Amino acid sequence: MMLPLVLYDILSELPDNHWSPNPAKPRFALSYKDLPFVTVWVEYSDIPIAMKAIGATPNKRPDGSDVYTVPVLSDPNTGALITDSFEIASYLEKTYPEKPIFPNNSETQIRAFESVHLDLIPPGAKFILLRFAEILRPASAKFFLEARSADIPVPWDELSPEGPKRDADWEVLEKGYNTVYGWYQKSGGKWIMGDTFSYADIIIGCWLLSYKRALKEDEWARISSWNGGKWVQVLADVEKECKLI
Repeated sequence: MMLPLVLYDILSELPDNHWSPNPAKPRFALSYKDLPFVTVWVEYSDIPIAMKAIGATPNKRPDGSDVYTVPVLSDPNTGALITDSFEIASYLEKTYPEKPIFPNNSETQIRAFESVHLDLIPPGAKFILLRFAEILRPASAKFFLEARSADIPVPWDELSPEGPKRDADWEVLEKGYNTVYGWYQKSGGKWIMGDTFSYADIIIGCWLLSYKRALKEDEWARISSWNGGKWVQVLADVEKECKLI
């Protein structure tokens, strides 16, 4: 009998906890593949201690220093312990190939796709980092801001203040989604790969989920209005495909 896999995710003050795009990706992939799993919720401020305790491999910062992150996936059926959402997806595909998320040997292409998507979308979503801090418990919010400060060379109150800077960020974000909308239009089908669902759609859906969960109602409504309501539909389609609604 197959034992449930264990996914490490981040606690929040939101109902049902989940909010972060990266742990959402393996959650969607596991559900899509009909694999049993349980979630261990970790306080953001406890991630380094908790991940060291289970023997997880740290990621590397640009300066080469170690940083412990989630998601981490533990598979008691094989003894594997995997860090990083894409590496988890790769492991799941190789170990449990039924219902592929990298159809037609597309892992390399989708890895490149994720890199391009990261170049397009997060630069315009600076203010969402502020929203992430707001949904964490106080100790974790403080840790989150301190941890992110290593990657952000400006004070937090200057990151994306209301006014011209915030407006410019919105413009960058909308421009990014206009580009992604063009990809869907060119695919000739419902998904990035046309009529074939893949991890590329999970990537897009999980970022949208994080916006819906963490942004203020009027901010999510703004994104929802873009491209004729495309992004509300994409999120709903991906959640349905992964049996999460």
